Amino acid sequence: MPAILNSSLFLLHHHSLFSTAVLSFRRHHHHLNISLFSAPRTTLRAYSTSSSSFSIESSTNQNVRTGRSGSATSPPVEHDTAQKIDVNPPKGTRDFPPEDMRLRNWLFHHFREVSQQFGFEEVDFPVLESEALYIRKAGEEIRDQLYCFEDRGNRRVALRPELTPSLARLVIQKGKSVSLPLKWFAIGQCWRYERMTRGRRREHYQWNMDIIGVPDVTGEAELISSMITFFKRIGLTASDVGFKVSSRKVLQEVLRCYSVPENMFGRVCIIIDKIGKIPMDDIRKDLLSADMSEVAIEDLLQVLSLKSLAKLEEKLGASGEALSDLKQLFSLAEKYGYKEWLQFDASIVRGLAYYTGIVFEGFDREGKLRAICGGGRYDRLLSTFGGDDLPACGFGFGDAVIVELLKERGLLPELNLQIENIVCSLDQELQGAASAVATILREKGQSVDLVLENKPLKWVFKRAARINARRLILVGKAEWQKGMVNVKTLSTGEQLEIKLDELE
Repeated sequence: MPAILNSSLFLLHHHSLFSTAVLSFRRHHHHLNISLFSAPRTTLRAYSTSSSSFSIESSTNQNVRTGRSGSATSPPVEHDTAQKIDVNPPKGTRDFPPEDMRLRNWLFHHFREVSQQFGFEEVDFPVLESEALYIRKAGEEIRDQLYCFEDRGNRRVALRPELTPSLARLVIQKGKSVSLPLKWFAIGQCWRYERMTRGRRREHYQWNMDIIGVPDVTGEAELISSMITFFKRIGLTASDVGFKVSSRKVLQEVLRCYSVPENMFGRVCIIIDKIGKIPMDDIRKDLLSADMSEVAIEDLLQVLSLKSLAKLEEKLGASGEALSDLKQLFSLAEKYGYKEWLQFDASIVRGLAYYTGIVFEGFDREGKLRAICGGGRYDRLLSTFGGDDLPACGFGFGDAVIVELLKERGLLPELNLQIENIVCSLDQELQGAASAVATILREKGQSVDLVLENKPLKWVFKRAARINARRLILVGKAEWQKGMVNVKTLSTGEQLEIKLDELE
């Protein structure tokens, strides 16, 4: 027993010396940032599938203290001086201060009103989706523009670059619990790491309208009508904006004539979508690499240069599906009353692989801006995610290009802040009374800017002018004792004493 006790005392003594040494070492060498008990270094990476995409790495080397609960915590990192941050948002993204937020709300209000006017219901989806939702076809531009990374559960996820795949996922999820046709719209934030030009950012908002379950081009005609209705609402005409219309079936018919393998169709579409963006010699080289002969390439480019349905009929004959669909669409456009907005352009194919029929793009007739909006038919998208295909068509309409176009045409609205009432107490002791007045007006549905500090009247009048207040309500001692307030109509200068229970 004594031997055991002596051993215990020996160990306790040396443990105490060791602890003292550690504390002394930490006390004298804290500036070295060394931990004797440290968690392994961990790294979280976020990266895209493209070499041009962003890469963010965050590493931590944490000191860990273990308490009785067994949990590990890290001490706060101390900084001797405050680090100055870059006050600009990340490249390609935007802040929305109040004046810009008013414009955004105005734009979204029109998106919503037009959608609801056409009988569509609003939906939304997560900004963060599975990366697999967007990795459909090799060569698609969108594949190289993803903001994607692996989350802490080792799942590959991406910020959504567009809304249509999320819509398809939701339609599959709902299955037969919804009745067709579905007419849904969404306004959502999207992210693409791409080269920025005027009207093109890495973060933007997109208005989508989609019709699921209608196989006829009546769906496309209705969607184009909704966009034209929107343009008219905000002051744009057919002399400002037009729609280039074609069908991917045109391209299919040409490729079939030259026995181009069907599995090359998507790749050829992506190449053709670059016409006007890269030199024609590069287009030809890319088409040669897609198993097309020189004769087939020249014939295809000749067809793609056609700008009238009559010329297309001469080239392809009158019996094809492509010509039939296009004729029906132009006939419907005449009945809707918007035929002057449309023009046939065989080179329009759209860059996304899932389009199957009619495709269209809204464009600035002066040619200063990129495509304003675009869409088409995508009858076979659902099966790429394991669902049963349904006929479908839709469009995407970004917020950035349309704002640029409105600036060009001098059509941006004046959207000043407007508050109905400004309420101010004339004595610090009456601040509570002023709060009561503000509450009365707010409960009646009016907007009120309550002056929260004891300010001179000169400041109050300047504030009223800045917020475009309709009325100034002054709470003075003499009036308040009578249960009244002073109400000044700022547009006329008329001032009245009004009882509280008569305040409207």
